[in-house]
Amino acid sequence: MGNSVSEARPTEIGLKRSLRLWDLILYGLIVIQPTAPMPLFGVLSSRGHGHAVTAILLAMIAMLFTAISYGRMARVYPSAGSAFTYVGQEINPALGYVTGWSMAMDYMLNPVLCIIWCSKAAMNFAPGSHYWIWVIFFFVLFTSLNLLGIKSSARINEGLAASMGIVIVIFFAAGARYIFGHSHDSSYFFLRPFYDPQTFKLGSVLGGTSLAVLTYIGFDGISTLSEEAENPRRNILLATVLTCLVIGILSAMEVYVAQLIWPVSQPFPDVDTAYVHVAGRVAGPWFFLAMNLTLLVASVGSGMGAQVGAARLLYGMGRSNALPRSFFGAIDPVRRVPRNNVIFVGLVALLGAFFLSYSLAAEMLNFGALLAFMGVNAAAFVRYFVRASAKRLANLVMPISGLTICLLLWLNLSPAAMLAGVIWMAVGIAFGAWKTRGFRMDLINFEIPSGAEI
Repeated sequence: MGNSVSEARPTEIGLKRSLRLWDLILYGLIVIQPTAPMPLFGVLSSRGHGHAVTAILLAMIAMLFTAISYGRMARVYPSAGSAFTYVGQEINPALGYVTGWSMAMDYMLNPVLCIIWCSKAAMNFAPGSHYWIWVIFFFVLFTSLNLLGIKSSARINEGLAASMGIVIVIFFAAGARYIFGHSHDSSYFFLRPFYDPQTFKLGSVLGGTSLAVLTYIGFDGISTLSEEAENPRRNILLATVLTCLVIGILSAMEVYVAQLIWPVSQPFPDVDTAYVHVAGRVAGPWFFLAMNLTLLVASVGSGMGAQVGAARLLYGMGRSNALPRSFFGAIDPVRRVPRNNVIFVGLVALLGAFFLSYSLAAEMLNFGALLAFMGVNAAAFVRYFVRASAKRLANLVMPISGLTICLLLWLNLSPAAMLAGVIWMAVGIAFGAWKTRGFRMDLINFEIPSGAEI
């Protein structure tokens, strides 16, 4: 009797299901950030010849279809939440590997974008300073803080989101006052950001839309909370779709007002920090500095998070022997962080900030993101239509629509971004083929360890 008690297995402890639908949406909004299109506004307006709003809305349509596919796949793989898992399990392990390698491109380029933008924004506070000084400063800042294992709490994130919300409200109020306080050249003035017959070119708008996808990057992170969500089969899908919808509408409003205030016919002092200059036009120098500081702080947080996220991905790849384990799978015994990976990602971001423009880095990131999104839509199509006993039309139309739109946007990336992306993918595929002897052996597990203290 005593033995039966002592040998009884303890109850397995799982994650607490406490996240409601609103909690999931709030998480998605914080991850993407309500100011998402602002750092991108200048290059987006220039690439789309003034049709930034149209690009944001077209990108939202593509992301909504993809969000539905993400939400549905999260039902099948509630603890994974990764595009490469969906593709590898549902279609083919080799294609899952390719999807994982494209995601690695996203992770590595995110810190590059943040260092570029933070450096440009810092120069607005010190106009006589040199760009390279700030690049090195932010490389040191991000890397040193991540090596110390410093994390921002949920309360800090929520506070930051609230402060960004206040700045956005002020911008809308000041923008409305500016717009209605000035005369306009025609009654068509308010429709021009959507469609301007003098500058509209389909190729340019699609190219801008390919860039606008960056506004929505991060929505797929909601699927990783499946094990902590109430009614995940319903709420993960709803939260993912609603987050894309809210971000899309808010982003379109932010860009629309900015485009009315500063039309594409007027060049920006600095295209990378264009939105800050728009804020200065509507409310003067104080709001120029306030907007610049807000976006700078937000970008510092994003940069630190992006660097540790990339380091964590490399750590997962190192632990599973995808990369040399002795280097990439090592953990600092004192700080409990993947020190080698943090430094490696930081150095890549440092070099990238010197050699890449913000626009090119953004398109290169979207090269990998759109490939991953196409993979998720394809996996949803296979799971819910090809393998389903009942062939429902919606299960065909939605994922194929998402895949087709993402493919169209991917094909409209700039030639330089396509070339860089193809080289990255070729290196990854060659490495995978060598590692698995022509993909005849088991492929590498790209799953990021959930319990890693990073």
